[in-house]
Amino acid sequence: MPQDAFTLRRNVRELEKLLVGGKINKVIQPTKDEVLLYIYTGKSLLKLIICTNASFCRICLTEEEKDAPSVAPNFCMLLRKHLLGAQITAVAQTGFERIVAITLHCVSDFTQTDRVLYAEIMGKYSNIVLTEQGVILGALKTASLETNAVRVLFPGARYALPAPQDKADPTDRAALTAAVAAVLSSADPAAALADRVAGIAYPTAAQIVADYPLNTGMPFSDFVYDYLFAGDDAPCVLCRDGVPVEFGAKMLAGATPVTSLQEAQETVYGYKSNKKAFEEKKRRLSAAAAGLKKKQEKKLAQILEKLQECEDAEACRLKGELITANIYRLERGMSACKLENYYEEGAPLLTIALDKTLSPAQNAQKYYKRYAKLKRTVEALTPRLKAERAELDYTESVLSSVAQAEEMQDLAEIEEELIALHLLREPQGQSGKRRKPAETPFRVFEKDGFIIRAGRNNVQNDRLVRASAPDDIWLHTQKYHSAHVVIAAEGRKVPETVLEFAARICAYYSDGRGGGKLPVDYCQRKFVKKPSGGKAGFVHYTDYKTVLVEPFAAPPSAARAAAHGE
Repeated sequence: MPQDAFTLRRNVRELEKLLVGGKINKVIQPTKDEVLLYIYTGKSLLKLIICTNASFCRICLTEEEKDAPSVAPNFCMLLRKHLLGAQITAVAQTGFERIVAITLHCVSDFTQTDRVLYAEIMGKYSNIVLTEQGVILGALKTASLETNAVRVLFPGARYALPAPQDKADPTDRAALTAAVAAVLSSADPAAALADRVAGIAYPTAAQIVADYPLNTGMPFSDFVYDYLFAGDDAPCVLCRDGVPVEFGAKMLAGATPVTSLQEAQETVYGYKSNKKAFEEKKRRLSAAAAGLKKKQEKKLAQILEKLQECEDAEACRLKGELITANIYRLERGMSACKLENYYEEGAPLLTIALDKTLSPAQNAQKYYKRYAKLKRTVEALTPRLKAERAELDYTESVLSSVAQAEEMQDLAEIEEELIALHLLREPQGQSGKRRKPAETPFRVFEKDGFIIRAGRNNVQNDRLVRASAPDDIWLHTQKYHSAHVVIAAEGRKVPETVLEFAARICAYYSDGRGGGKLPVDYCQRKFVKKPSGGKAGFVHYTDYKTVLVEPFAAPPSAARAAAHGE
């Protein structure tokens, strides 16, 4: 069900019962397009979210915790100035529009007045406007005469409702009757109803048409009016494949009933907004790691190119020695010479280029100097090559962790890891005030009484190795980046079935999955060592065996995770 006036009317009815009499004791603006009001009702603390995002615009209660930026935006500061401590005296829908008016009684040390906070839930035109005596104090999205000659939303201007649509007002029975007179005979009755009656979106119109009883003789206009303004609410959530995709103020076919529209909206929009936030963060982390990888590959290519140029170092040394050995046969002014290469069997002739302006001895020194320079270059570049390959390998492991992430908590420690390494900037507005997030739990599985844990990222992989007992079984895919997996042996012998199960989990959480069977190495935890100064997630291991398995997406055991404090 969309956020049309029909749905909003029932939403406001619920909010009025819950919020009137409550006082605002906190205001935050977590993102640029949403405001969160903390309202104490005398019995409980409620969180009212007003979101103006085009895809998720809504006004409803939420249970979700959101972090406030370290520096509050201007509009948030305005709301704090005027609304902190204010008491909600009314929550009402403005006409049959998609606008909610929250009236607040505001008392300061010297004055008391009523202000109105308008939440305009209108898709891409959604906005939040604070007014006093009809004059705008501020708006989340401002519009001056220069930018919008139709409707001014600017401090000091008078607040005006959006221009009415060329549709019938459903509260006017005569206008409604005239508007729907020929709706049922049209090719698409739902579309015709939505086009002719204000405040009704197509899904609502389709539901009205579908529910209209054709054989009762009830006029369609009366049914539409009763549907919009009378009757009991039946809030519900419609899921597909376990994913909430739609909510309704009245029961939808195949939907699950819920206690309130607040719960219905929070279920659907909470899932959608969390999914969007997850995808955006995943994309941001991937882009940061991919950009770093590109730079590292470029540096690695440059090193390899220089090392390739140094491959003729031994040839320079050889030419210098041959010139020195045959210096009595050479004269200044020669451009080349052919000398027996006595380092090869049969001593074949080797043509050596000479500088005509140099003596034979100087030509020999020139080759020796060239050899020495190339040798120094190789000595300097070899450790750099090793370091760059290690850095690239680490970056690829980060990309692998991001790719395998399935929920927001999978990304939390990866983000902290990249920020700590200065590979990613801190989120805007949170610099200097970041607190270390709580440790994200491992993925936990159970097989035949054995607990199996898998890391979600490099930081967790390190933590998992440290937390494991020496006789636990540690697993990692061979030649692929993967999660570290540990079977808690607890003094028992691990059966082959458990070992194979854990190996298949390890193969699934690797960047080799999708390519058939994968080799997975395993050994006791005591044979796994963290190299001094090694990057997060990097270890050396010995005394291992290998098993070849198919990747398997086993569902984590939430109950066992909770029982073990994960």
